[in-house]
Amino acid sequence: MNHPRPKARLSRSLGIPLTRKCVRYFERRPYPPGVHGRSRRGTSDYQVRLLEKQRLRHQYNVSEGQLRRAFDEAARGVGKTGDTLVALLERRLDAVVLRSGLARSIYQARQLVAHGHFTVDGRKVDRPSYRLRPGQVVEVRERSRALPPFQLAATGANADESPRPYLSVELTGLRATLLREPARREVPVICDEQLVVEFYSR
Repeated sequence: MNHPRPKARLSRSLGIPLTRKCVRYFERRPYPPGVHGRSRRGTSDYQVRLLEKQRLRHQYNVSEGQLRRAFDEAARGVGKTGDTLVALLERRLDAVVLRSGLARSIYQARQLVAHGHFTVDGRKVDRPSYRLRPGQVVEVRERSRALPPFQLAATGANADESPRPYLSVELTGLRATLLREPARREVPVICDEQLVVEFYSR
């Protein structure tokens, strides 16, 4: 899902930078866009919960329907619904590609997956929403390895300073393995997931 609004403007609306490139724009103007962006506006409980839901949705670049279905599945599971929801989203193929350092943003990760550049356990998968199970291996296809985005990724240019403990990553081999279910404290998502649960439970 590609959102038509410029990423920097969307980042300012949500109050968080959505990509590394947006960080400098966000730091320069850390207030909502528009003529009245600097004005102080009162917020209702509904607005606070809506903002958190939108933050979570846009950090994973998913549609409203996809997020709602993930919430319904999390609500049926065991454990805290908010933690389970984030874990389900984090196991999406495009999210794993991003966290592994094989893409520079969730938007690039989604595009690369949709264009068929990845395999899961040796089989081509072109659905960004494909949910990985622990033990599954994600690799860049042999025919795609010479492309500039993957040559750059192999140097570690997109990698986080601290690798995710639920992933085993070999950047030189353009390969990542999901070791286990992600724990909420390990996922670098800026969101109060309890407010998202309250939004959908209202």
